[in-house]
Amino acid sequence: MIEPHAPAPPGSPPSWGGPCGPDAPARLPVRPAVGRFLVLAGVFVCAACGLVYELELVALASYLIGDSVTQASVVLSVMVFAMGLGSLAAKRLRGLAAAGFGALEAALALVGGSSAMVLYAVFAWTGGWGGLWADGPRILLVAFSLAIGVLIGAEVPLLMELIQRVRRQDPGGAVADLFAADYVGALVGGLAFPFVLLPFLGQLTGALLTGTVNAVVGAALVLGLFRRDLTRRARWLLLTANAVVLALLATATVLADDFERAARHAVYGQDVRVAVQTDVQEVVLTGEADGRPLDLFLDGRLRVRGSDERRYHEALVHPAMNGPHARVLILGGGDGLAAREVLRHPGVHRVDVLEADPGLARLARHDPGLSALNEHAYGDARVRVLTGDAFHRLRSTPSAAYDVVISDLPDPGLTASTKLYSQEFYGLLRRVLAPDGRLAVHAGPVADRPRAFWTVDATLRAAGLPTAAYRVVARDFGTVPGPGRAAAGLRGPRGWGFLLAARTAPALRLDPAAPRPRTLTPGSLARDARDAARTRIPGLPPSTLPHPRY
Repeated sequence: MIEPHAPAPPGSPPSWGGPCGPDAPARLPVRPAVGRFLVLAGVFVCAACGLVYELELVALASYLIGDSVTQASVVLSVMVFAMGLGSLAAKRLRGLAAAGFGALEAALALVGGSSAMVLYAVFAWTGGWGGLWADGPRILLVAFSLAIGVLIGAEVPLLMELIQRVRRQDPGGAVADLFAADYVGALVGGLAFPFVLLPFLGQLTGALLTGTVNAVVGAALVLGLFRRDLTRRARWLLLTANAVVLALLATATVLADDFERAARHAVYGQDVRVAVQTDVQEVVLTGEADGRPLDLFLDGRLRVRGSDERRYHEALVHPAMNGPHARVLILGGGDGLAAREVLRHPGVHRVDVLEADPGLARLARHDPGLSALNEHAYGDARVRVLTGDAFHRLRSTPSAAYDVVISDLPDPGLTASTKLYSQEFYGLLRRVLAPDGRLAVHAGPVADRPRAFWTVDATLRAAGLPTAAYRVVARDFGTVPGPGRAAAGLRGPRGWGFLLAARTAPALRLDPAAPRPRTLTPGSLARDARDAARTRIPGLPPSTLPHPRY
């Protein structure tokens, strides 16, 4: 057992931690067993809040910046490193454990609770200034990860000091109790974020509420349980600091909805017509005002530009429809625009749209602007919407079930889509294709990311599907209103790259029996193929689930 230090000599000036030495037993208003339980309960809550801050940074960074693997790696590695720094720094606060922990939790509540709102504000209002401010969200992401990590890391040494002052026990047992409460709290916080906070409160309000809980619990633990170890001045300072933090968090919570609307207008322009958060993503529709065409954004990324979408969808769909096409599967395409082009062809009996977000399909069916753009494709009895994971659905799909498969998915560089551009996934598509079936794949912009495009080509060939490559140049690839964000998709692409694949080398032609496309001709399709061929990068390895290469 560790013997406590002797009390400070009479007449010594009181410290922030009170007149007793750092190892003296705490003067508690409750029995030691109850005090120990309250400290461990505080550890539990603070650990849950800390993990919510981490997950909030990862989620918001992935949404604002893109590439969830990179952002998660940056946040977690910086935060773990900073926790080590915080633990070392907290050694100097052992003599002020109660006051130090109270100040620490107030700072953590303010920094962690406001992190999401500050990140979103910097992204919305400074993302298009160029120079240093163009990387503002990335810089702030690292800064918040560092600050929150330091504060979380400093908690454990101070809590260890406090729990030992409540009731002395061997260091191994104290460490075990402390970390058990910490890890269980982290579990609860990790589960609460995706299943409670994010779907019911959203990113901004969820972070603010977490900060409020953090501040209340930290203040209650110190000012309630260890108040006799604090000087009068320390008690008032901690009370004032926590009151200010709670007032700031409460004000931000009240203004969160107005802030979101203002930030959304800063990002998308003033003509935001629809903004909904589905179970999968944020869906925003702009346009149809002042003569502007409708634009569709999914999680902040431009997916449909009304002024140019026909060039994209005609190039994606029509070459694949040259041949048998009674049974068609569309992967993605919840906006109904690929289905619109499929339905132009005579002889189509069934169109299955496999969309991960049923909310987007509902919006495309019922929104007047989007349903007019897709020419009410979802009102056609031949169209059926399927939801769920594409891998799971295709594994249970019979062989040779479809004559045509249209892969209308985001770019392979987006981490959430990478597995749907893998050799394993294309092997499943090969199985569900009829022997003379065709597969059309949107493989990202050739001009902007040729390596990713030709990696898709190599992956299809590795799955036993020879390809024909072609690209279409966008007519309108300027920026949309608000800060430019080329990496995340607010800037329109310079063009789109496509791959037509089949069990045998496919012929890149249009169906002469089908209605003539408005933007695509046999001559332009041949030129598009030649343009794509000039960018070929030979010798690329295929992308697989264990080894993604995009």
